[in-house]
Amino acid sequence: MSAPGHRKWLNEVRWDEQGLVPVIVQEATTGDALMFAWMNREALEKTAALGQAVFWSRSRRKLWHKGEESGHFQKVLEIRTDCDNDVILLKVEQVGGIACHTGRHSCFFQKLSGEEQWEAVEEILKDPKEIYAK
Repeated sequence: MSAPGHRKWLNEVRWDEQGLVPVIVQEATTGDALMFAWMNREALEKTAALGQAVFWSRSRRKLWHKGEESGHFQKVLEIRTDCDNDVILLKVEQVGGIACHTGRHSCFFQKLSGEEQWEAVEEILKDPKEIYAK
C-alpha cells in the first residue's frame, strides 16, 4: 500500500475534460522535437515507473507503450511540466534513432515550402514495411 501523498505529483497535473494531458517528446541530446502525443493518468504513472514512454492512444482507446511494435522505445531521462501543469515534456533517448512510424527520426519532418505546400525535409531512415513486418 502506498503512503498517503505518494502520487501527489499526479494530482498536480491539470488533466483536460477527457482526463488527458498533451505531451511533447524531445530528444535530450539534440533538443529535437520528436513527437506529440497524449497521456492519461495511468500512462504518466507507468512512464515514471518504467522509465520508458507510455502514451494513451485516442484512436485505439488504449495504452500504447512506444516501441512495443517497432522496437523504437523512448528511454525517459526527464519528465517536466510547464508553468500551468497542463503540458508534459519528456526528454528522452530515442532507441534506434527513429521516433516516427514513417521511419523518420522525428514526426515533424514536413516544412512549409513558401506558402504553397508541405515538403518532407527529413529522409526515411528505415522503410516502415521493415519496421512493422510482423
